[in-house]
Amino acid sequence: MRKVSIVAALTLGFLLFVSVGSRAAEMGKYHYKDFKSPKKCGMCHREIYQEWSQSLMAKSFTHGWDDVEYFKLALPHAQKLEKVAGVKAGCIACHAPLAFLSGDIPPKSPSANTRANEGVSCEICHNITGTTEKVPYNFSYTIEPNNVKEGPRKDAEAPHGTHYSSFLRSPEMCATCHDEASPYGAWVKSTYREWKEGPYAKEGVRCQDCHMYYAPGKSTGMGPERKDIAHHTFHGAHFASKLAGSVDVAIYTKKASVKQGSTLPFRVELFNGKVGHYIPSGSTEERMLWLEVWAVDSEGKKFSIPVTPKGFKGEEYTIADSKAYAYQAMGEILGIKNFKGVKRDGDVPDGARIFRKPFLDPKGRQTICQWYTAKNTLVDYRIGPRETKVENYKWKIPATVAPGPVTITATLYYSLVPSSVGEFLKLPKTEYAPVKVNSVSTVVEVRK
Repeated sequence: MRKVSIVAALTLGFLLFVSVGSRAAEMGKYHYKDFKSPKKCGMCHREIYQEWSQSLMAKSFTHGWDDVEYFKLALPHAQKLEKVAGVKAGCIACHAPLAFLSGDIPPKSPSANTRANEGVSCEICHNITGTTEKVPYNFSYTIEPNNVKEGPRKDAEAPHGTHYSSFLRSPEMCATCHDEASPYGAWVKSTYREWKEGPYAKEGVRCQDCHMYYAPGKSTGMGPERKDIAHHTFHGAHFASKLAGSVDVAIYTKKASVKQGSTLPFRVELFNGKVGHYIPSGSTEERMLWLEVWAVDSEGKKFSIPVTPKGFKGEEYTIADSKAYAYQAMGEILGIKNFKGVKRDGDVPDGARIFRKPFLDPKGRQTICQWYTAKNTLVDYRIGPRETKVENYKWKIPATVAPGPVTITATLYYSLVPSSVGEFLKLPKTEYAPVKVNSVSTVVEVRK
């Protein structure tokens, strides 16, 4: 049996997007035929196969945004700029590992329906034997495709061989692909490290406990009844049901009644009590999490209320500004002359608080291209695990506000991609439509 080490001992600057030449010994070590298809596994593991087939693991290569990001941006950029040439294979190592291991680089687009479309399949996770790194990152898994499958049970019995793997159940398994560094040495994904430094790691709560829920059942129709079957749903930010209520939102004001023209101070508190890492996490260069506050008077007129700035360094990136443009690298990659970028914050209303960690390219511009990230330490205004953010507001009541009850509502929204980027790249609206995370209201009386 052969074993392939998927990451070599490389300097930080070449961690993820190393050149194809330096990875020739690992890339293409195997062939597609060395890996069984998920449908083959599904003949026995029917429910697990159904769950996996509807998950982002199954769609890691075919998912709309990933398809566009790779073929429209990353791959052309890799062919233009030597520094990021490794993205041609680097993205594929985690998004279509069968293609990477088979040397099918670049793979054909999802429309060709090759085996790259299988994404992160059963045969990937259940043939992984470990990692080359003490703290995993950048597809640093080791894999050994054969008829012996790595699994979480010491007493497992199956028509194929089985081997108990403590690594399969560990957060380090997830870290091999969910923590990444750019060719410029910037961490562009650090979900595992965020978890490791937070309270949940100390309490023994693993990635799998939240993203693969456990319940009584059987892994196959012929298998024994167990109390803790892992469900292969892998729900995360792409599922509205997972986002709903993940952050608690509360609103407070000392005044129950105010006059027109006076100032109403109030605060909104946000508590991340359910997410084991920062929110947003993962590809934070594209994720959007923002707080909108609106007032609606007794006649139905709406008023947007901007957050009161705190004055920290880099705060300008965390307050929505319709005049701010970003993501100019997209135009350079696509060959658009004098491209000024697109609206940095999309359709988020001016003055809304944005919880983000901006990525800057080598020219100091905010970028949506994680492989083209030279710096992301300017400001990190995301919400950490069990962290509370307090946002203050001072609303000067306009004379146009009708006397009577005024409802002030604070709503936290999430989107996978800024709406401006989604529209520019012609993504389906489902890829960038805002999802409500939580909302809270309070009522004050306005007098003349």
